[in-house]
Amino acid sequence: MSIKKLKVAVVGATGAVGETMLSILAERKFPSSEVVALASARSAGTEVKYGIDDIDVLDLATFDPTGVDIALFSAGGAISKEYAPKFVAAGAVVIDNSSAFRYDGDVPLVVSEVNPEAARNRPRGIIANPNCSTMQMVVALKPLYDAAGISRINVATYQSTSGAGKSGMEELGRQTAELLNFQTPEPKKFQAQIAFNLIPQIDDFLDNGYTKEEMKLVWETRKILGDDTIQVNPTAVRVPVFYGHSEAVNVETRKKLSAEDVRALLENAPGVEVVDERKPGGYPTPVTHASGNDPVYVGRIREDESHPSAINMWIVSDNIRKGAALNAVQIAELVASEG
Repeated sequence: MSIKKLKVAVVGATGAVGETMLSILAERKFPSSEVVALASARSAGTEVKYGIDDIDVLDLATFDPTGVDIALFSAGGAISKEYAPKFVAAGAVVIDNSSAFRYDGDVPLVVSEVNPEAARNRPRGIIANPNCSTMQMVVALKPLYDAAGISRINVATYQSTSGAGKSGMEELGRQTAELLNFQTPEPKKFQAQIAFNLIPQIDDFLDNGYTKEEMKLVWETRKILGDDTIQVNPTAVRVPVFYGHSEAVNVETRKKLSAEDVRALLENAPGVEVVDERKPGGYPTPVTHASGNDPVYVGRIREDESHPSAINMWIVSDNIRKGAALNAVQIAELVASEG
């Protein structure tokens, strides 16, 4: 069956995620009749890469969305709230990478390998992309959930500076250069020095003492897996890495799974690559595995010596690719396949 070619708009095309969306659309040969790059007036008139081509960046504020079939948004929640309804009203399906609509009951929150069927039920014409840290975790945990159920997840994230956008990566680079030149760096993007340091805060603190980034792991995991009984205990940490989020996850299953059971489940799971050898270097890292690649990598799979039915694992993924841009394009592919 031939798939109709669609007009695609990328909103936020000059950002780290937007640029990667354009790259992945070209790499995966998405069936597009036209791809439009949109950004703020400040970026309008510049060019961005789409495969081997350079395409002009247009001003979102003055762009007429009529004729757009799918719009991929990665320009922040305020922009999504203002412009996503306008694109829907003009006939587009919006796939939004911000947190603007994730917790709305009538907006599906979709991970292509986990709950692709949810993408069809979009009464508002909007499909939400989850947070990058939630995304990689649920891809790895879905096979365990299906096989044995999950009662509780303890997770500590080690999140790269690209999760804070280009300015986050620039701050890491600038501070590293300053320290190597015996200068004292001043934090601008982050709450404290990020070079050669760890910051146990991502996003704002909430009344319960957790940060909003941490609570996203709670809210989004339950919504994606469709199970409000799952307990999630998260800690989110910013680390001096450019690309790739890592997570130390302890998952308590309702039925006991051995490490061998988990390894076998994950080796057959879509979007997952197991790197789990008990030797130096026999595990995934953000630099050697995740950066620039599509899979969710899982290693250090072992049974919890302190709990009768719990598994430890180490999950690594490129937060810009799978954690944002790739999943958005995969959702677009689901929409395109509907005809």
